[in-house]
Amino acid sequence: MKATYKKYILEFKRPSGTSRGIMTHKETFFIILEKDKKFGIGECGILRGLSIDDVPDYEERLNWTCANISLGKDGLWEALIDYPSIQFGIEQAFLSLNSDDSFILYPSGFTQNSRPIEINGLIWMGDEHFMHQQIQQKLDEGFKCIKLKIGAIDFEREIALLNSIRNKYSEKEIELRVDANGAFLPSVAMHKLKRLSQFNLHSIEQPIKAGNPNEMKKLCSNSPIPIALDEELIGVTLVTEKEKLLQTIKPEYIILKPSLIGGFRGSLEWIEIAEGLDIKWWVTSALESNIGLSAIAQWTYTLDNNLPQGLGTGGLYNNNFDSPLTVENGTLKYANNKVWKTNLI
Repeated sequence: MKATYKKYILEFKRPSGTSRGIMTHKETFFIILEKDKKFGIGECGILRGLSIDDVPDYEERLNWTCANISLGKDGLWEALIDYPSIQFGIEQAFLSLNSDDSFILYPSGFTQNSRPIEINGLIWMGDEHFMHQQIQQKLDEGFKCIKLKIGAIDFEREIALLNSIRNKYSEKEIELRVDANGAFLPSVAMHKLKRLSQFNLHSIEQPIKAGNPNEMKKLCSNSPIPIALDEELIGVTLVTEKEKLLQTIKPEYIILKPSLIGGFRGSLEWIEIAEGLDIKWWVTSALESNIGLSAIAQWTYTLDNNLPQGLGTGGLYNNNFDSPLTVENGTLKYANNKVWKTNLI
């Protein structure tokens, strides 16, 4: 078996803002396996400034992975415990190599274009006009669940924006999720959560920065809005550590981003623990290209989770790969009458 990797720069159609800053491009890496004239491909989706494997020797580790591909999927997953995005890329690449179709990792009703996945519509941070514009577009596209990034503009303006949405659409018409990306200071977080609770929000992701489990525990115990952990899961690799974190904080939800938490295997560890504690969960992409997004969507479908998933990021880039993934009426579909076009294999 031969293994190589390629770097690829994804370019945003429009600069996209979170509380961590503005993104204009995103680098990603692809592991490519070749054996007996068959190919396998997997995406190692790294997020600079967020992934625990955002380290100077990242490409050296990719080289090591390719040189030691004979260790196999499980052996490499164990060896790459500090490199969750490479763990995920390896999982995909082996599944892809062993599939009849390099891009169908989990054949199902989803890949047969008969069963779509309900997703939330993602609203990026910006001025009020831009955010209103996005919201209206998502509503026109048939979304029933909308997720807004908050924490980057003035809080009172965000309150006004949410108020304007709720004045027009009830919670029965539109489910609202918000994501603070850790933007709130612990000293004012509860006050802000109380202010936000007037809008009947489904949940708020990561109101304070990760790494403050006792503060987060207090918020989860007293918040008028259900809290979902997101960044809090990053870097927690041992099952015992995962159990301790969830038992301590006791959130209402956790959000699984396979690229950031050890791929499918790492995500399944979180799911098993969460379900044992009656903690709900959903899956979200982490700005992967359509290759990684498709792998996540196919896997997610097999989990039979009925919450809207966070898988609507495929249209963000100018130079994404042509794929069968299609967003239609608030759902993600795998339109198998369309073909994949990449310059990678």
